[in-house]
Amino acid sequence: MDLNLTGKSVIVAASSKGLGKAVALQFAEEGAHVLISSRNEAELKQTAAYIIEKTGNENVRYQVCGITSPDQINSLIDTAIEWNGKVDVLINNAGGPPAGTFDKFSDEDWQQAFELNLLSFIRLIRGVLPSMRETGTGRIVNIASSSVKQSLDNLILSNTYRAGIVGLSKSLSQELAKDNILINTVGPGRIATDRVTELDGIQANIQGVTVDEIRSKAESSIPMGRYGKPEEFAKTIVFLASGANTYLTGQTIVVDGGLVKAL
Repeated sequence: MDLNLTGKSVIVAASSKGLGKAVALQFAEEGAHVLISSRNEAELKQTAAYIIEKTGNENVRYQVCGITSPDQINSLIDTAIEWNGKVDVLINNAGGPPAGTFDKFSDEDWQQAFELNLLSFIRLIRGVLPSMRETGTGRIVNIASSSVKQSLDNLILSNTYRAGIVGLSKSLSQELAKDNILINTVGPGRIATDRVTELDGIQANIQGVTVDEIRSKAESSIPMGRYGKPEEFAKTIVFLASGANTYLTGQTIVVDGGLVKAL
């Protein structure tokens, strides 16, 4: 299958590590021009070099961008357009907010989580739409969480704002279809990343057991019997953002090995 991604201008937010890094790597393997971003320049530089070495694709650049900063978001988009003349693909991504239950969080905590996990996506989408409308096509994929289908314990901030991403994507799919801009949401289940290891550690402390015990219990609840690999998740993202996807929009897909039982 030809994904028609060679030379396409791709922005991947929060991509110096974890799922964002895996997604950027897959795009580079398909010959795209990939602009990665995060707050940490040292990590970005290392990740860009790794992707270039791994794929042989020299068209990988990086830019520091804290996605809660409107100015840095605008600068990121300007860089992609200066480089490639357009933005074909936007992959929205952000680190997860702090774990905890309702009584733990203040108004400030809620505001910070909103700006990180929902408003940043809104701003990035707003920024790329003029370019996509000008070219008459575009693909946007929002990375959320499996909590959009089934809420996760001790993650009320994430549960709340990730659900907002689904509403945003569904509404925009209706508005943007006439412009041939497709937008979808993908939620990772238990994918083997540093973030999941961190959450497993939190649960281990709460329950007074080892991280290995937490992981073993989690794996037993997954029909496929294991955590997913970052590249398995990334391949779903790349298909949805590719020229091979011409009709799928407004959907929410969970990549979880069958973990979520909700319809």
